[in-house]
Amino acid sequence: MGNLFCCAQVGQSKVAIKENFGRFSEVLEPGCHFVPWIFGSSIAGYLTLRLQQLDVKSETKTNDNVFVNVVASIQYRALADKASDAFYKLTNTRSQIQAYVYDVIRASVPKLNLDDVFEQKDEIARAVEDELQKAMSSYGYEIVQTLIVDIEPDKHVKHAMNEINAAARLRVAANEKAEAEKILQIKRAEGEAESKYLSGMGIARQRQAIVDGLRDSVLGFSENVPGTSAKDVMDMVLVTQYFDTMKDIGASSSKSSTVFIPHGPGAVRDVASQIRNGLLQAQNMHQ
Repeated sequence: MGNLFCCAQVGQSKVAIKENFGRFSEVLEPGCHFVPWIFGSSIAGYLTLRLQQLDVKSETKTNDNVFVNVVASIQYRALADKASDAFYKLTNTRSQIQAYVYDVIRASVPKLNLDDVFEQKDEIARAVEDELQKAMSSYGYEIVQTLIVDIEPDKHVKHAMNEINAAARLRVAANEKAEAEKILQIKRAEGEAESKYLSGMGIARQRQAIVDGLRDSVLGFSENVPGTSAKDVMDMVLVTQYFDTMKDIGASSSKSSTVFIPHGPGAVRDVASQIRNGLLQAQNMHQ
């Protein structure tokens, strides 16, 4: 119906290319336009001005001989003031952009190791965008933004990288565990040392109290019983304690036990001498 009345409608965010007898005439903006076909005018085609996106997947090899698939996302649009160039100069815009992306990625990635590719993906995207901007501006297109959205190594390489990462994390965990065990052992040793020190102090005080008690007993007995020497009293006290100890051993034992003690004529004197010498040596060591 529009052709019958020589009218053409151009939608929003689009432009129309008007020709006169096959020769470019003008660019028609959105709205209704008079196109007298009877005088050789016609609409050669329409061109969208909307932002478009093209995802390009490129396989290449890194400097350390790892094959990766790099996916670049190109956002572009035609320029209204260069609509004629965008319409006439390129047959397939997407293929042209794809070729430039392949060229830049396959020139940039082989210079980098695999880890550097992940770290420098923004630099790769910027290199692709700069090259596309220079190339496509002469064709009437603007490159709005370029993103490297995915870097995918071979599945075997990816599995190996995961294993390396897992091994590194296990090594860190083992070091932390060993450090914690070291701290526990140090604290345990410090506690045992403190415990033994306090136990030794208690034993020393106990022995000192025994010696003090024996001394007081000897002095008191000598004063109350005339004619006895300190040695006689000491022998009697020590022998009495010795037999009390033997009795306690027999009474506290849950099973039948046999205790061998000297029974000769001088046995009591020998026992007293041995106990007295032992206590005196202990007292001299503490002093």
